[in-house]
Amino acid sequence: MRILHVLDHSLPLHSGYTFRTRAILKAQQACGLEVRGITGLRHMADGPDAEEADGIMFHRTRGAATGPAGLREWREIARLAESIEALCQTWRPDVLHAHSPALCGAAALRAGRKLGIPLVYEIRAFWEDAAVGNGTGSAGSLKYRLTRRLEDHVVAGADAVVTICQGLKGDLVARGNNPARITISPNGVDLALFGDPVAPDADLRRRLDLGAGPVIGFIGSFYDYEGLDDLIDAMPLLLQSHADSRLLLVGGGPCEAVLEAQAEASPAAHAIRFVGRVPHHEVEQYYALTDVMAYPRKASRLTDLVTPLKPLEAMAQGKLVAASAVGGHRELITDGDTGVLFAADDPTACAAALARLLSNRSTWDAMLARAKTHVRDHHDWAGNVTRYHPVYQTLVVDRMVRKSAAA
Repeated sequence: MRILHVLDHSLPLHSGYTFRTRAILKAQQACGLEVRGITGLRHMADGPDAEEADGIMFHRTRGAATGPAGLREWREIARLAESIEALCQTWRPDVLHAHSPALCGAAALRAGRKLGIPLVYEIRAFWEDAAVGNGTGSAGSLKYRLTRRLEDHVVAGADAVVTICQGLKGDLVARGNNPARITISPNGVDLALFGDPVAPDADLRRRLDLGAGPVIGFIGSFYDYEGLDDLIDAMPLLLQSHADSRLLLVGGGPCEAVLEAQAEASPAAHAIRFVGRVPHHEVEQYYALTDVMAYPRKASRLTDLVTPLKPLEAMAQGKLVAASAVGGHRELITDGDTGVLFAADDPTACAAALARLLSNRSTWDAMLARAKTHVRDHHDWAGNVTRYHPVYQTLVVDRMVRKSAAA
């Protein structure tokens, strides 16, 4: 069976989006499916029209979409649809599998209807909410409402829908969609790549001046919704009971300068380290230096509906996880069992949860074992990818039946 994945962007670019895509396509290849990807105009990296990355073939859409907002996006959809149609004339997929944003879904829907190829539309987040979360949009604006309307159009037109978590599925059902049409394929970890932690690098620890005490870590993008300001504010409180604690922040983003200034002015400034962005292949070295990974996301529509990937990676790396009790975290972490949860938007609650965890080292081994088992049983891509198979098979059989009836 051949599956053509329709994507916003892909490898060799590195992002959470491209890593999930890579995991899906590599796992599908291992199951015997033939897969390729095609990207829209927002994949802006230089490269050939057809490019292999990590053993996966990606096709690029060329050209540009111009004009005022709205018309520009409509032209962008049309250009990607044309590229899909052209590729389908030569490669002939059995299923189109489009991944959010809705621009990709709309292009695949247009091409699929024209060519008679069934469409699976996968939603990783509602992009209007993501825009609010990263500061590029505002709730209830015209752009927000138009993006939501386009999403609803694609969901209604797709032959099957996939979401990454129950929060997104529940929201779609509340909008009037049939839950039987929606499959959940949760965020996952490729344990073949991410399941064997590396040994801590003593030289790196010394260079970062982390001392001998426990290290609280965060590795990811510095967006406001991640709540890193609350984590920095929690550090003076944590130091009252665990004076040797250190906070290690790895990554970057729009809030980086503000967070660095906040840390510099903090009474805990001596205990906070900013590393900046690091190459993806070096990330494991920084996980290895930490004892607890903290995810203090702020409460919002985005964080309540969407499950993040980072806590799963931390569990797979054998790290304790402490996270705010937003909906996306509650789907991944059971408080006191596979990690600890604390009230969102509350530095005092964050500090108290970290202090309790650091004071109860006798519980660590059992919690780490339960967390790793949870990832292996519910979030390993080798198993999760099989959730797509019955969806694909049903659509292909239905297509064959319709063709036979029309003959």
